[in-house]
Amino acid sequence: VQLQAFGGGLVQAGGSLRLSCVVSGRISSTYALAWFRQAPGKERDFVAAMWWNDGSTFYEDSVKGRFTISRDNAKSTVYLQMNSLKPEDTAVYYCAGGSGTMTDKEYDLWGQGTLVTVSS
Repeated sequence: VQLQAFGGGLVQAGGSLRLSCVVSGRISSTYALAWFRQAPGKERDFVAAMWWNDGSTFYEDSVKGRFTISRDNAKSTVYLQMNSLKPEDTAVYYCAGGSGTMTDKEYDLWGQGTLVTVSS
């Protein structure tokens, strides 16, 4: 299974971006697909996740109400719609497949990162 993330870019504060993660191969029904992010000089942090079997979702507190994780089964793609972006959302965003926790060490599938830069 391979994950490929794209869609990052430069956006002004208050703007929106949609990230995509294309899944090549079959994901176990016990897995979750998640988005993590890593700001310069900081650790990689959980953003949002969706359980592959039932589509249930959960979010890190700072993005609740602004970010939405969704999927298109026909396209084998998971999206992260990011609205009301803030400069502190600037980071490299990664999609990952794994246990569904908020800990990156419990994910064993990783896509390449895509950079999101939010200007003030």
